[in-house]
Amino acid sequence: MFRFVAALGLTAAIAGCAHEAGQKVDTGSFGNATMNNTAVMDGSQNATLVLGRRFAEQVPTTVNFAFNEYRLDASAVQILNQQADFIRQFPEVRFRVYGFTDKVGSPAYNKQLGMRRANAVVGYLTSQGISRSRLEAVVSYGETRPVIDTPGPEQANRRAVTEVTGFVARHPMVLDGKYAAIVYREYVASAVPRSGLGAFEASSGIAAEQ
Repeated sequence: MFRFVAALGLTAAIAGCAHEAGQKVDTGSFGNATMNNTAVMDGSQNATLVLGRRFAEQVPTTVNFAFNEYRLDASAVQILNQQADFIRQFPEVRFRVYGFTDKVGSPAYNKQLGMRRANAVVGYLTSQGISRSRLEAVVSYGETRPVIDTPGPEQANRRAVTEVTGFVARHPMVLDGKYAAIVYREYVASAVPRSGLGAFEASSGIAAEQ
């Protein structure tokens, strides 16, 4: 009996060593509940929430659009420059952009327009040196989630919102589980200047943003 238990323990130990250090074993094959439980245990979920709050506190998360437009005006560009500075400071973090419209027009048209607005934001952030792989423009709520519930052409409803969604799984800091170090990095005012980004990435072993 003792030999059986010992053999069982040895088998479990060998199985536990079958993965490379830092490899994320749960890839979601058992559903979102499993991934959420893992995120709570490894700290990534709490870190995502804290970073999301910091992003919303330190920079404007929303840009607005003219009626039936998805082109960015000067005000939107100014806001997106602030977002880019924050995003650039956290190369371990992923973001998602949500597109919205007012209630003028058909739901189908507005869903497409909301996506164009989200893609316009992602396109601009990419032009500022943010890797496209860290930006998702996969959600358009169209007219379904208005800030002000009115059937008219309300500008507050014509918007795109940027939010923190998680971490880049392959990043060395994430593989090492250093979520606290990521969250409590210096604030935007002391972020790495754009001109020094390449040197920072080279010294830290991070591939330059494409």
